[in-house]
Amino acid sequence: MKGDKIYYREGYKYQLTREYRVFIGIFVSQRIETEWLTLDTDGWLTIREGYAWDGPSGPTFDTPSSMRGSLIHDALYQLIRRGLLESGWRDKADDLLHDTCIEDGMIHFRAELWEEAVSHFAETAADPASEPEEIEAP
Repeated sequence: MKGDKIYYREGYKYQLTREYRVFIGIFVSQRIETEWLTLDTDGWLTIREGYAWDGPSGPTFDTPSSMRGSLIHDALYQLIRRGLLESGWRDKADDLLHDTCIEDGMIHFRAELWEEAVSHFAETAADPASEPEEIEAP
């Protein structure tokens, strides 16, 4: 057993324990499918059990009203980062974050601040260069 290695990525703090499916209104010409995510041509996003994400980012705190929005937002940014979804959908992802947080009970002012913050400062999170690297240990 000595000499065996593990491979992992850093930066995640939550893991989905059940599959989640939501209509997001992003229509693609061909189904996009990864190990953890599927975006169907009819606008439905499926996030599979086991998907890991970092929750709400920035100088904020995690609340029930922010979790679903951050999950959807992170999944879409991951698809953009990997070049599977066109970067032009980034604004829609930001709008979905805002709308989902409001739907889940976040006060309007906080949701507005979040949307403004991600639209101005999260561009690098959709950049392929920011995809977390695979780390080897030991």
